[in-house]
Amino acid sequence: DAGAVLNALSTANVDQESDMITYTQWLNETGKMEADLTVAKLGDDKFFVVATDTMHRHVEALIKKRIRSQSAFAICTDVSGAFAQINVQGPRARELLSKVTSIDMDNEAFPFRTAKDIDIGYARALCVRITYVGELGYELYIPTENALHVYDILLEAGSPLGLQHVGLKALSSLRMEKGYRDYGHDMDNTDTLLEVGLGFTCDFKKKEGFVGQEAVQKQKQDKSWMRKRLLQVKVEDPEATMFHGEVVLRNGEVVGDIRAASYGHTLGGAVGLSMIESISGEKINKKYIESGKWQVQIADRLYPASVSLKPMYDPTNETIKA
Repeated sequence: DAGAVLNALSTANVDQESDMITYTQWLNETGKMEADLTVAKLGDDKFFVVATDTMHRHVEALIKKRIRSQSAFAICTDVSGAFAQINVQGPRARELLSKVTSIDMDNEAFPFRTAKDIDIGYARALCVRITYVGELGYELYIPTENALHVYDILLEAGSPLGLQHVGLKALSSLRMEKGYRDYGHDMDNTDTLLEVGLGFTCDFKKKEGFVGQEAVQKQKQDKSWMRKRLLQVKVEDPEATMFHGEVVLRNGEVVGDIRAASYGHTLGGAVGLSMIESISGEKINKKYIESGKWQVQIADRLYPASVSLKPMYDPTNETIKA
């Protein structure tokens, strides 16, 4: 019953074909966010759930509570300590992994969202083709005792390819350019799924539905979510920087503040996410955005800004699916 339990919690259909990962949200009955995570189906009755570090125990509790309420035949086990994670991200990520595994990593054999075991040296690792930086990339979940072995192999094979170590600041910059959300930072349990722009994860055709589905469908019908939306904001002056809390103005009126930001080196300016609220009650859509004069207040200065509903970097996801 593991698939049924996770499907009831998830906005997306996570119980489809095996060897595939699905990005999804978990909601409460009011349609507000409870968790932002991925679910990989590894077999008919085996799933691998990955949540943010801040929601670790909350997600575990939600699963166990659901198992009890459904009287389901399923077991939830925390395996966090059993695995180390290494991310291989960037345009040459496929080239690197192809050098260290016997598995075919070509796009047709290992497409976006694939989740399969691969061999690296003497180790086996769960390789998931997914990204949080907006580039071709893979997440490797390696048994803890084999982590250093795999790390050494990747470093040696990656050296001729220009492999570099990067940290959370680089990740923050890249995910901001792509408009990727971070639960607990730029969205939380006071926001609804539609307000944060993640309605695309919903599968309303699932036979048993999902927790919060009625609330989401009601909000879709009454269009209330159109007056409060999480948008991407970029400062036009390449010398300006944003961090968090900067005020956003439209036509001289305060309409929101920056929830999270970083410098976008590819976009050429500071970029962040802001929850914008329409003061006049207008729908926040393309017309609303294009008809406004947007500014961000940084310290005591107002800077011109551009605003977008779609990711400013690779809006069609061509890069991550290549």
